[in-house]
Amino acid sequence: MSNIVNIFVVSPDTRSERRLDLHTTIGNLKGKLELITGVPVSSQSLALYSTESDTTPIAELADDAKPLGFYGAQNMQMIKARRRVTDLNPSVSFTGQLTDTSQVDKFELTEEEYAARADTVLAYKQRNKVGRFADQAQELSPSAVTDTSHITLGARCEVESNDAELSKRGVVRFVGQTQFGDKSGVWVGVEYDEPLGKNDGSVQGVRYFECRPKYGVFVRPNKVKVGDYPVEDLLEDEEM
Repeated sequence: MSNIVNIFVVSPDTRSERRLDLHTTIGNLKGKLELITGVPVSSQSLALYSTESDTTPIAELADDAKPLGFYGAQNMQMIKARRRVTDLNPSVSFTGQLTDTSQVDKFELTEEEYAARADTVLAYKQRNKVGRFADQAQELSPSAVTDTSHITLGARCEVESNDAELSKRGVVRFVGQTQFGDKSGVWVGVEYDEPLGKNDGSVQGVRYFECRPKYGVFVRPNKVKVGDYPVEDLLEDEEM
């Protein structure tokens, strides 16, 4: 039996799925979760729930010396407290502040001011001829966009991202024609490892594959690289 389980971790500012070792003590787990939730170890109060909709926890993870497996944690369960990882000492934590914009001074530009700047995304695209600024001769041929010979269902993959620091990895769940209105042609449906998507495998009432909300996405074949792309996990270290 595997000692690794997939658990959803929820905090006021984050929600993600993590691979956790059942031998990890609650104290060590809190240390790992501080990097993700922003809640100091001394302020964390954790509980284990069967599903997100449950109001009664399976167990309060109160003993820092006990391993996660002691509490009977299983795949697809959720760690939260009173519905979320609760910060018991907000004065020494940033928890919740990341989503509170009420005290943030807003910096605004007119369209003309934005277009005149040289340090914007728009200026970058213009300089490097990206997107709508690309030379017509540089545009991909239809065959390059629709070639799916290298893409198989169930394959691990990475989807091209505009952010060089962000890896969008997942599993190929669909390859073929769709009914996206005027967006005809071949599309690849991907189930992301993290909630970086736009749907649950269905678009405009038509279902192409099954996955959790915000984990599904459809992209053109030329945006998909198939290969050995393991699941990335911030909690993985020498102890796990």
